[in-house]
Amino acid sequence: MRLISIGLASVNTTVGSFGPNVDRALRLVGEMAGVGVTVALFQEQLVGGYPPEDLVQWRGFVDHQWHELERFAAGTAAFPMVSVLGVAIDHRGRRYNCAAVVAGGRVLGLVPKEKLPTYNVYYDLRTMAAGYPGMAETHRGVPFGDTLFGFDFGTVAVEVCEDLWSPDGPVRRRAYGGAELVLNLSASVYRVGIVQTRRELIATRAADHQVTYAYANAIGANDGLIFDGGGFVNQNGKWVAEAPRWREGFATATVDLDRTLRLRAEATTWRMDQAAFAAAHPAVPVTKVGADTLDTRHTRAALRYPVPAHASFFLPDPAAAARPDARTELCEDILDALAQGVGDYFEKTGAFRQIGVSLSGGRDSLLTLLVAHRYAARRAPGDPGSILRAFTMPSRFSSDQTRGAAATICRELGVPLETIPIEEAFERELAAVRTMLDDGQEPTDLTVQNIQARIRAQRMWNWSNSSGGLFLQTGNMSEKAVGYTTVGGDLMGALGVLANVPKTVVIYLLDYLLEQTGFDGIRQVLGRPAGPELAADQVGEEELMPFPVLDACFYLFAAEKLTPEEVELALREMFPAIAAEVLTGHVAKFTRLFLQSIYKWVQSPISLHIGNLDLDRERALQLPVVTDPGWTRRPGPHPDAPAEARAEASADRLVEERVRGNGAVPPT
Repeated sequence: MRLISIGLASVNTTVGSFGPNVDRALRLVGEMAGVGVTVALFQEQLVGGYPPEDLVQWRGFVDHQWHELERFAAGTAAFPMVSVLGVAIDHRGRRYNCAAVVAGGRVLGLVPKEKLPTYNVYYDLRTMAAGYPGMAETHRGVPFGDTLFGFDFGTVAVEVCEDLWSPDGPVRRRAYGGAELVLNLSASVYRVGIVQTRRELIATRAADHQVTYAYANAIGANDGLIFDGGGFVNQNGKWVAEAPRWREGFATATVDLDRTLRLRAEATTWRMDQAAFAAAHPAVPVTKVGADTLDTRHTRAALRYPVPAHASFFLPDPAAAARPDARTELCEDILDALAQGVGDYFEKTGAFRQIGVSLSGGRDSLLTLLVAHRYAARRAPGDPGSILRAFTMPSRFSSDQTRGAAATICRELGVPLETIPIEEAFERELAAVRTMLDDGQEPTDLTVQNIQARIRAQRMWNWSNSSGGLFLQTGNMSEKAVGYTTVGGDLMGALGVLANVPKTVVIYLLDYLLEQTGFDGIRQVLGRPAGPELAADQVGEEELMPFPVLDACFYLFAAEKLTPEEVELALREMFPAIAAEVLTGHVAKFTRLFLQSIYKWVQSPISLHIGNLDLDRERALQLPVVTDPGWTRRPGPHPDAPAEARAEASADRLVEERVRGNGAVPPT
């Protein structure tokens, strides 16, 4: 047996907070050393925080990290263990995202990231240089490039995040070159469904390359990006350990590296592939680490073989079988992600002393309050209301039911609620608008609605300025997508909590929270049709379309990049009970409103990112503000086409123009 203990550590870093980031890591190293960890694995860009974005263009931002890396090395010198952590370096005028291998008080080597993503929320290639096969240089006297590390317990390869996600990543040549243990440092952003994808990737890489694979991920939120932490150990395709997510800390797992070598010897296909590869490619060099630098034999002697906790190698672990159901897992994940995003934004910016939510009595502001309360209850468990405030600002269109729902939920949560009517200010603004119009002109219905939304936003900003409060924007993704928002009104805030959460998901989460809590305030809100209450008897689905249809249009058009005609075909399969001509109208209306509303998205606040699609222009979906929607329309027939084809196309255009003319105008 060749037993080692692997520590998977996640640190909640802040970009640019070098000293505190390293201090947090040093604390965890001390704790891991106390339980006999052999290899401590941290996350990508631990020293500087992730994502640094263009801050790496400041040489001082990068150079300062080396000092902290040396401080980390000095602080771990007394521990008989290897530590691997992420750092940025400036090498010959180019910036590299590196994994630093530290032991015995020294930086033993630097391995740069090879696969640099520039998609979705990632922009590595914009600022970073890539490592490459065979790279062999030195940086400040330290080996820098494509190298393995030979310790007394085995041969180790290190890589950074995206290197795992490519089937042509460095793990293949490093495994064929003798690596038994592969350590991946990640700062992988949370998205719905990403955990299962990570599991599948790691299991595939570990099995394909016959290695023990360890993975550690960042925890916490920076700007709108949320990291869920956690980590994995998989040995040659078999799961060994999964670290808890959504918390700073570490987990450990013991593995027998002799098992990895035995399985390689038994895998004839792997042996044949390795031989063919080795004959055609140069070997990856190994940086040997002598016993004078690191000797782990004493601590490893105390390790025990990793036997199953339930004392059976053949039967499933009852604890593993007791996973939560899919609905609970999804809802808790999203709620934890949003609460993490709110809490870290509130704490890390250092600009705020409390959190404020403007309650309309509707679904979106209710869920925003519940997310903020989830964080506040963890930060101040005895008195979450000490850092969380709610405000309701009714007008003549606000119903007794929504006013009552706001009061009920605040009472149930223990959150102070202030009621400040806006009727007087509303009348003054209406009068002011009339003086600005020509004789005989009256404010439009849309203006009447938007005045109310803007008064509420102005008051929240005034509260924020005076109290140091974080003003949370409450709008959802679906209504934002079609411009069903007010610039200067409900689109405003310092942080968009639900701005990337579709309306159907908002309702799904509230249904779940009602089951979990039994809060009557949630029941009251869900008992009424969704609507902004800026006009009499206003119902959102009547002014737009059914929310399931709206969200389907959004996904198919914006995420799958289908044409409107293709969207319509898919909707007919999804919603067979809705007449085809009605679906045609919904698709045309959605496309028109979506493309007309891009100018609004760029004016909205930074928002929390929980999916592969969002409306932050600098994140997942980057669209020009000024664009002509003509490309979305069905091309007309050629002039030489049969007369019936030309007549059909003409009728299609008439239907489209009629739908466009009758569609709801998005509040601006």
